[in-house]
Amino acid sequence: MLNFIFKRILYGILTMFIVASITFFLVHIIPGNPIETIAENLPEERRSELYSQYGYDKPLFIQYIVFWKNLLAKGDLGTSLYYRGRLVTDVIKTHAPISARLGLQALFFGVSAGLVFGILAAVNRGKKLDYGVILIAVIGISIPNFVLGQMLQYFFGIKHNLFPITGWGSFKYTVLPSLALAIGPVAKYSRYMRSNYLDIINQDYILTARAKGASKVRIIKSHILRNAFLPIITMLGPQIAFTFTGTFVIENIFSVPGLGSYFVRSISERDYTMVMGQTIFISFLYVASLILVDIAYNLLDPRIKIQTKNEVL
Repeated sequence: MLNFIFKRILYGILTMFIVASITFFLVHIIPGNPIETIAENLPEERRSELYSQYGYDKPLFIQYIVFWKNLLAKGDLGTSLYYRGRLVTDVIKTHAPISARLGLQALFFGVSAGLVFGILAAVNRGKKLDYGVILIAVIGISIPNFVLGQMLQYFFGIKHNLFPITGWGSFKYTVLPSLALAIGPVAKYSRYMRSNYLDIINQDYILTARAKGASKVRIIKSHILRNAFLPIITMLGPQIAFTFTGTFVIENIFSVPGLGSYFVRSISERDYTMVMGQTIFISFLYVASLILVDIAYNLLDPRIKIQTKNEVL
């Protein structure tokens, strides 16, 4: 188990290195120059100073070496080109927790409600409750979250004045954007949970448990749910990683100072250092989530054993 996790960590580090390297060269070969953009009205002497300050007067391969040297030696992701004077690490430390709080609240509500709805729909298959859950899933998949966000702003904010519609502060400010983000997970997880439940309920071991006189509650708790959760865990791991990166549209609608706007703007403004910093940050979260998924598999189902010799799960 430990040997497997150690190897996965090494593979994860290699993956992050490859992703970051490819991103580094891709952003530098895109037409346009970020220095010319931010120094459009500055004299030529000042432009030369900026080129030297950010290291863009050196060959590309030298810039690449310097980037990794600063990152590995000092944990320095560089200074933003667009948000001049702001370190990329400071931007991530300040705004990633905001996106994470909003995203994790939405994910917790979405997954919890989705799993409950999915189980209720499967248990009541073919009944009104089942059709109601299917309708909710269809609506959740069909309606974009930014449309739902504006509907929530009007109904709960403007019309009934229950929650603030913009800004950031106490828990009240997180309710509406969290609900807007949660409708997608509610629809997705309810649909998958219903499908997994119905696939498992007719398996031979479930029929055997019934023949032995096991109660319906015991069968659901000990056999169906544990097996139905495994595909859900696969979906949940990477999704947790991306909750830290923010959702640009929802954060913009509700004026949430999360990381999403920085990520989008860094691409549009060719902010190389910000793009690289957030790429490494996202890669780390994604790799960590995949490792946690592997561990969760083994904890949820003891029948899944990690073999260290051939790395077979």
